[in-house]
Parts: sequence; structure tokens; C-alpha cells
Amino acid sequence: MNMVRLGKTEIQVSKNGFGALPIQRITKAEAVYLLQKAFYHGINYFDTARAYSDSEEKLGAAFPYVREKLIISTKTAAQDAKGFWADLEESLRKLGTDYIDIYQFHNPAFCPKPGDESGLYDAALKAKEEGKIRHIGITNHRLAVAKEAIASGLYETLQFPFSYLASKEEFQLVETCKEADMGFIAMKALSGGLIHNSACAYAFMNQPQFAHVAPIWGIQKEKELDEFLAHAACPPVLDEDLKGQIQKDIQQLSGDFCRGCGYCMPCPTGIEINNCARMSLMLRRAPQADWLSKEWQEKMAKIEECLHCNACMKKCPYGLNTPELLAKNYEDYKTFL
Repeated sequence: MNMVRLGKTEIQVSKNGFGALPIQRITKAEAVYLLQKAFYHGINYFDTARAYSDSEEKLGAAFPYVREKLIISTKTAAQDAKGFWADLEESLRKLGTDYIDIYQFHNPAFCPKPGDESGLYDAALKAKEEGKIRHIGITNHRLAVAKEAIASGLYETLQFPFSYLASKEEFQLVETCKEADMGFIAMKALSGGLIHNSACAYAFMNQPQFAHVAPIWGIQKEKELDEFLAHAACPPVLDEDLKGQIQKDIQQLSGDFCRGCGYCMPCPTGIEINNCARMSLMLRRAPQADWLSKEWQEKMAKIEECLHCNACMKKCPYGLNTPELLAKNYEDYKTFL
């Protein structure tokens, strides 16, 4: 399996990283099986977060004896030093380890720095001195925060959404990380499920200019894992056919669209914004029957209860007009019924 050097950390991770957010949706036994199968087939990098319910616990259950052969990154969404230490100790306990390879600030609205009011970065430095974390990273969905993090020189890795649907600024972000010798971890390499052809996504990431990029694929089912293991064993070639499919996706998904990141949630009226706001795309890119069920009709109908409080719009890291997007998607949805 191809390996990626995560910048100045000097960590070598498998080009297929295991994104462990989805395993919170399956049983512990199913998750342990998937995680161990991934490891025994060459995947050495596993990414999780304190916010992913029992994901850390499942990772800990899967790997009680091979810790030194793994690279584990997790995240804290704490807003202050007290919360940082509580999250870190809980993550160590759940993961069954005494250290975390890469400890990341989870999508903060600002760039934590030494001496700021939050105390977050100072706490991370202390944890590093104590050997509880080995490298300090940051994840984000905001270009401004990501750029500030790179420019600060304080972080060893950046985790940011990146796929062939990325904007010019996002492509530049990847290049800037390379110039700064900062590890780049690509989340949402399938654009939150909008990219359906994993061969296209893998071939894109496997290009020489992205040799420093470590994609993490959200895996929930064995068939998903098998796809990426097959790609690693026999890498798909970015030929004219795959290039054509990529261009078709880019044309269809150009402009403003919901990435499904979920940072707009929860909605005070219970609207499942992260799916409802991109329903038009899902209807055209996935089997329609799944989205036209009675359950989903009821979920989409909740858009009628929107309070227009604009809380979702304020929290959207992409600056989308979410209420307007919800309304447009609902009107389009009704044409399919």
C-alpha cells in the first residue's frame, strides 16, 4: 500500500486512512471486525473524535495489542483548557492507550494560539510535554481559520475537506501545506457521499501532486472497505473514462451546495438540515426510492416549520444561505412525489 509522509511529523501513514466516524452507527462486534480487517490488510491510520459517540471505544476494543503499529488521531471540540483535559483523558481511556499520535482541535471557529484566552494551545503543549500526545493538529471547514493555522507555524497537521470538487482556494490550501511541510489530511474525500465512484476519488488522490495528501475514507460497511483495499492493491488509472466522469461530477456539482458536514445542527424545529439541504443532489445521485420513503417525506415536510431564525446560516462554515437552500430543495423534492 502506498504511504504518505505527514510533513514534519515524519509519520508514515497508509494512503488509505480509515475514517472512523461511521462506525458509531454499527455494532461493536461489526466495528471491531472492520477495523481489524483494515489493519491486517495494510491500513495503519485511524482517525476518530471524542464527538463521535462510541467510535473511540470501538477502536480501543479492536486494537488492544498492536498499539505501536498504529497511527491514531482523535479530536477535541473543547472551548477551554478544562474541557481539553477532560476530553483528552476520556479519549485515552476509551482508546485504551497512554498516548495519541495526532491530537486535533475539532473545527474551532478560531485558531488556538499560545497565551490566548481559551488556553487550548497551552494545554496541548503541556500534554505534549507529558507524552500524552505526540503531535498537535487542527481540523476545520473554514478557509480563513485553515490559512491562519498554516501561517502560524504552530500546527503539524491540517485536516480539511478535499476532493476533486474542491475550489481553487482549497487546491491552493493543499499546496500551501506542502510548502510549509505540514501534513495534509483530506476529510470528505467523497464529498459527504456526493461522489459515488470511489475509483475516481482514489485515482484523483493518487496523482503525484497529491503524494503528500492523506485521505481518510469514512467506512461503515465491509464492501466499502473492500473497494479501497482493492484500489490500493490495483490502483485505478486516471484515464479518459475516469476523467470524463470527474468532469461530469464537477459540472453537476458546481456552485453552492451543502456538503453535509452537520455543523449547522441541531435545528430548533428538528429539521435534518445536513441531508434535507442537499436532497436535490441526492435524488439525482443515489437510488431515489431510498429518499422518497414515508420517513423521508416526513423529514422533508418539517422544512415547512422553519422558523427562519438563521441560526443554521450563522453556523455554516461555507457561508450558505441554508434556509433558502432548504426551501429550494423541498420544492424540488415535491416534484418527485
